[in-house]
Amino acid sequence: MTTADTDERIPIKARRVRFDWQETPLHWVADDPQTTHTINVLHLLLPAGEKWFVELYRQVLPQVTDAGLREDVKGFIGQEATHSRAHAAVLDHLATQNVATTRYTRRIEWLFDRLLADRPIGLRLPRPLRREWTRHRLALIAAIEHFTAALGAWLLDAEQLDRPDNDPVMMDMLRWHAAEEVEHRSVAFELSEHLGGGYFRRLVGMLEVVPALLYLWIVGVAFLMKGDPTGPGRPRVRSYLRASLRAGRLPGPGALARMVPRYLRPGYHPLQEASTAKAQAYLARSPAATAARSGAV
Repeated sequence: MTTADTDERIPIKARRVRFDWQETPLHWVADDPQTTHTINVLHLLLPAGEKWFVELYRQVLPQVTDAGLREDVKGFIGQEATHSRAHAAVLDHLATQNVATTRYTRRIEWLFDRLLADRPIGLRLPRPLRREWTRHRLALIAAIEHFTAALGAWLLDAEQLDRPDNDPVMMDMLRWHAAEEVEHRSVAFELSEHLGGGYFRRLVGMLEVVPALLYLWIVGVAFLMKGDPTGPGRPRVRSYLRASLRAGRLPGPGALARMVPRYLRPGYHPLQEASTAKAQAYLARSPAATAARSGAV
């Protein structure tokens, strides 16, 4: 989805949201374990991933010379730190439902803490390569944030997930997160460009992110389905296509594929993606965000 929204720039701020998971069922998408676990992969990936975003951005913040971008980066850091904690809490809830996630999340932690660290797998890089490694990692984050913004826009519009028997707490958590991803969708791209990005790094970043995300998601869904104590069986492509193309509960393969060429257009800017107004509209009615504004959490 692309929406002409290029004139809307808003202050980015973290919201102190809280979610009560006690009544959230294991299959919070009613009668659809595979769709539930397809979305649940977010909870496996994001605690370590967004923590890594925050650490790298804090490291490069002193290099940001544009005052407006500097404030946006600070707001991004606050939002991403809150997202990481919120998704980590869902992992604790899954543990109470006898879904063990540690074996998978340890691999994700290794990916971000070791492979994508300042010293990848303990290697000591010479100064010129350290600068290039930082720029490359910023380009990776920008590519990932393109997908989170596009998926966030899809989720805000996904009316088929509004069935009354789907868990409202999980839906609010996901849409609160989606709305904030839309709010800060330009920050990673602009920071990467500001600190020496450019089209070639954007291209390389996307070429690395696409297969990595696809692999991690497929493996993550299979991992959660296998560990589901209700025994739903293996994930099936046919079930995904039915849930996406027929039921509208997941983005379809065509919608996902079209996200890539949009990002690789020479004139691309993230503010061409999604709608700030829709994100603000959801945050105005979100139970968790409303409670945070009122000081009830």
